[in-house]
Amino acid sequence: MNFAKFQKLVEERTGFRTMDNPMASGEYFSDSCGDMYTYYLKVGPGDVIEDVSYFTTGCGFGTATCSLLVDLALGKTLDAAYAITEAQIEAELDGYPEKKKDYPERSLIALRTAIDDFRAKRAAGTISDEALVRAHAEAVASRAATAPGNGTTSQDDAQAPSVEAGEGKVLIKLR
Repeated sequence: MNFAKFQKLVEERTGFRTMDNPMASGEYFSDSCGDMYTYYLKVGPGDVIEDVSYFTTGCGFGTATCSLLVDLALGKTLDAAYAITEAQIEAELDGYPEKKKDYPERSLIALRTAIDDFRAKRAAGTISDEALVRAHAEAVASRAATAPGNGTTSQDDAQAPSVEAGEGKVLIKLR
């Protein structure tokens, strides 16, 4: 297992948020440990996943697994995201401890349930073509607003030069 990658995933928690106005959601609850995984989706034209997020009550392995799956699914078609395998997720982390090997399966069940929910709503006509176009436009705007370099992200704040003054000297630290 790649512990450094695991630690980074747990700290950054990519995609860990409830989504405003998701088009679809899917949930998995583990009877064995009480963990819950919920995925939220917004899908654009061509059935491309424009935004995906998750919420979990799980431990670090649950968080890391969900974050990996968000990274793997974002920008893919629904079919491609549905086809993601447990082995792909495990490979992204260079393996799981034996007692944690079922985490990719749990996360995939929740994501696939969200995809199934989207497909059912689309088939029923509750998600229109206009909603797909709107989801795409919102995703493009959101990515642009939070891109590094525009001064609006915590990444920018962390990388900005710092200025310290004291004893008649000014020290500028570049990152």
